[in-house]
Amino acid sequence: MTGALDTPLLAVRDVRKSFGEHVVLDGLSLDVHAHRVVVLIGASGSGKSTLLRCVDLLEDVDDGVIELEGRDITDPRLDADAVRARMGMVFQSYNLFPHLRVLDNVTLAPRLVHRTARRQAQDEAMAVLERVGLADKARAFPDELSGGQQQRVAIARALVGRPAVLLLDEVTSALDPELVGEVLDLLGELKDTGLTMLLATHEMAFARDVADEVCFLHAGRVHERGPAAQVLGDPLEARTREFVRRFTA
Repeated sequence: MTGALDTPLLAVRDVRKSFGEHVVLDGLSLDVHAHRVVVLIGASGSGKSTLLRCVDLLEDVDDGVIELEGRDITDPRLDADAVRARMGMVFQSYNLFPHLRVLDNVTLAPRLVHRTARRQAQDEAMAVLERVGLADKARAFPDELSGGQQQRVAIARALVGRPAVLLLDEVTSALDPELVGEVLDLLGELKDTGLTMLLATHEMAFARDVADEVCFLHAGRVHERGPAAQVLGDPLEARTREFVRRFTA
């Protein structure tokens, strides 16, 4: 039976993207359903970051369609900022403004882009900072925080607009090993709230624990996909087995 419950929140259909002669996404397709966590794994250069940037409209696709909530967001006639307002994006680097306090970093986009009143923006930001365990750091500057705390602020900034889907690109790769856990714990808590997420990571243990579905990218395509236990524990494809063995040995 098909219907609204079977319609993905985010649908990527045969997307192609090249930089010059280098093909990065080669007819890639995947679905992300509401309240699900889909984890992208694969070697550097497999297309994970480019895919996330295409979904967030930071890169134009050469061909194919990306749909969010049933709407083709690759249509050039759409307002890209309005589309991005339905998504939250968190990068490898924190991208916080060093001269602004935590609260100002989190409220900047609501106030300037969405014209939210200052008091409302601050109230909403404080609620999200409380959610990520950083309400007591609202008046701090970014360089007064640990790397893990800065990344949690970046996640708070992405959450403040109540996105339909959260996109995360290797958000622990810039952290010292002892700080990785606090960010991964937060993502686990966000999963428990039902937040839809599409994320790229090399943290295989985290992917196994949190992902509803794992997609192994190779040569710009989804080479294998399925439940985390299957893809990471008993992959069907030889290239997937080789990749998983290298990261879990």
